[in-house]
Amino acid sequence: MSKKVLLIVNRHARKGKEHFAQVVDILHDLEFECITVPIKSTEQLKQDIQRYGKQVDLVIIGGGDGTLNGIVDTLVELQLPLGILPLGTANDLARTLSIPLSIPDACQVIADGYLKPIDLGWVNGKHFFNVASLGLSVKITQNLTKGAKRRWGILAYLATAVKVLSKTRPFHADIIVNGETIRVRTLQIAVGNGRYYGGGMTIAEDATIDDRRLDLYSLELEHWWQIFPLLRTFPKGQHGLLPWVQTWSGEEIEIRTRKEYTINTDGELTTTTPATFKVIPQALNVFVSKEI
Repeated sequence: MSKKVLLIVNRHARKGKEHFAQVVDILHDLEFECITVPIKSTEQLKQDIQRYGKQVDLVIIGGGDGTLNGIVDTLVELQLPLGILPLGTANDLARTLSIPLSIPDACQVIADGYLKPIDLGWVNGKHFFNVASLGLSVKITQNLTKGAKRRWGILAYLATAVKVLSKTRPFHADIIVNGETIRVRTLQIAVGNGRYYGGGMTIAEDATIDDRRLDLYSLELEHWWQIFPLLRTFPKGQHGLLPWVQTWSGEEIEIRTRKEYTINTDGELTTTTPATFKVIPQALNVFVSKEI
C-alpha cells in the first residue's frame, strides 16, 4: 500500500535543483504518492504544511539545516513524521542521525520505515535541531553567502570565520545553569541539542540527539593563535579541554546580556537575548537507519 507524502525540496539548497527530479523518481519507484510544493517563503511553507498535513502520512524535506529549521515548529504542532534528504551544505542533522548523504540511500531509509523519537532544543518559543548560538556564529551567518556555500561547501564556513574573527569583539553575559550564575566575557556562546553543527563540528564529545540535555560552551579567546587548537578539538567535541573554553550541561539554561544580541538557530537568525533554552525530550519522530 502506497503512503502519501508531502515532499518539499529546497531548489536553492546546494544540491536541491540538480537532485529534484531524481528524488521524485526514486520515491515513485518506492511506492510513495507525493504532493510537492515549491518553497517561496518560510511563512508560505508553513501554510502549505498546515494545509496538507492531515492528508499525508509524513513529510519529506530535501534541503539543508536551515530549511529544516524553518518548518520544525509546524512539524511539532502537527506531529508529522519527518524524512530527511540531505541536499544542503553542512547537513549536520543528517550527520547526527547517520542518514546517508547518497540520495537513493536516504530515500531507502525513509522507505524502510524505522522511526526514532528525537529531542529538540527550544529557545524563546522557537524549536531547533542542532545548535543555537550568539556572538561569532551570528557574524559568520551574516557574512556567509549562498554563492560561497555552493562553490566551497563546508570550507566556506571556515573561510568566513577567519574573515570575521578579527572584527568580532568579546561581550559579557550571565549564564544561569543548574542553579548557578556564571559571568563570562566571551566571543561566542553555543547551546547544542544534537551532536553536529557548523559543517561537522561536535558540540560535546558524548552528545547525542536523545540524551535529554543541552550542552553549552563559551568561547573565550584572548589571542588569535588560540583558533588553531580549536580546529583540532572541535571536530571531536574536545574543545572543553582547552583553558579558554568553558562548558556546562543542563535541561534548562538562561543567557542574559546587557544589550540585545541576536541568536542563530541552525544557521537562521530567529530570536534575541535575553533567552531561555530548554530541551524537549522525544519531541519529533524522524526516519533513520536501523543501525543508528
